[in-house]
Amino acid sequence: METFLIKTVQLLLSLSILVIVHEFGHFIFARMFKVRVEKFYLFFDPWFSLFKFKPKNSHTEYGIGWLPLGGYVKIAGMIDESMDREQMKQPAQPWEFRSKPAWQRLLIMVAGVVFNFILAVFIYSMIAYTWGTSYIPFKNAYAGMEYCQSARDIGFQNGDIPLTADGATLDFMSSETLQKIVEAREVEVLRGTDTVSIAIPQDFMLRLIDKEEQFATYRIPPVVYEAADHTGAQQAGLQKGDRIESINGKTTPSLDELHQVLANYRDTTVTVAFLRNGVQHSAQVMTDSVGALGILISPLAESYDVVTEHYGFWESFPKGIELGVDKLTSYVSSMKYVFTKEGAQSLGGFGAIGSIFPEQWNWEAFWSMTAFLSVILAFMNILPIPALDGGHVLFLLYEVITRRKPNDKFMEYAQMGGMIFLLLLLIYANGNDIFRFFFK
Repeated sequence: METFLIKTVQLLLSLSILVIVHEFGHFIFARMFKVRVEKFYLFFDPWFSLFKFKPKNSHTEYGIGWLPLGGYVKIAGMIDESMDREQMKQPAQPWEFRSKPAWQRLLIMVAGVVFNFILAVFIYSMIAYTWGTSYIPFKNAYAGMEYCQSARDIGFQNGDIPLTADGATLDFMSSETLQKIVEAREVEVLRGTDTVSIAIPQDFMLRLIDKEEQFATYRIPPVVYEAADHTGAQQAGLQKGDRIESINGKTTPSLDELHQVLANYRDTTVTVAFLRNGVQHSAQVMTDSVGALGILISPLAESYDVVTEHYGFWESFPKGIELGVDKLTSYVSSMKYVFTKEGAQSLGGFGAIGSIFPEQWNWEAFWSMTAFLSVILAFMNILPIPALDGGHVLFLLYEVITRRKPNDKFMEYAQMGGMIFLLLLLIYANGNDIFRFFFK
């Protein structure tokens, strides 16, 4: 229950920040061009609101709705989700959206998307400034990678170290690296001392999506962190930093393989070969009733050399831009999979979004996920779907090119159609969450 609450609070806080920034973009540009904003709401407020106030001498009502599905600004003289037909029947006023030149209306509509992307870049910049960027280069991961079944089916083997994808160097595991691998024709890996080429099928990403598999993770080498009291490991003198290489002559390059080997040796003495400060050693260790040696394993950050790059305040902004552009490019590239059967089945709603936040509060992880969601929100909102910013932009571009406004009645029907489509998509995505929760 505590985990659920922590994830829920993170999700609501993150979405609130993103919605406020997005709507503030529309708001500030509307006010720049002297367009009245009648409402500025976090969350939607059908029938009633949780909180609202209207400052003296202001045309704008600020409030918090009860339906946490986003937020909105109601711009005077605009056909939007409020569907205020009565206002549109009245003669156009100089302070209304519809009275302004097309280029001003266009800037008002794209401002939300621009602000979301700027927010993502700023957050990534501040993450780089505060925590730096840390990663484990493939070349430092001496135990290699652990691959999912779909990856093994096409030729990857546990322990392989990725080198290149269609000739492009692969540095460390990330969403961008995965994108390069699944879109490549050929990937080269280091297997032992040999370089091996693996052909990547065109539908490889769809296989991963269909089976809900994670392509690869860093292998956990069996390096001792601590020998527990009154165990065979402690009695045999195993120490922190010892890297176990074999049990009774059977190699154990990863923690999983160590467990598999030890499962055959319960309540017995085994010969443990290990490396200590670069020197080979061996010891006789008594296992317990489940085949355990009695050791805690070192975390990845201690087993592998982690590279951390630090940035000064001004240096962090180019890095933030780089990260923002990389995330956007990777996300846009992956969107083509949404239009497949496997991709459609993988769509998720608020449950799926909430699940990506950590189980314990971690500010670095929270801001990283918020920045990524800001990139997603920017891209999704610019799609040319009526009821989204992109739909309004599409009609405004039509007006700029043809010098003719679309008919108001057509705009109303398009807005209604877009809202119905988005509602159905929302129901479908959250339905997938419910189905996965109960049946998977």
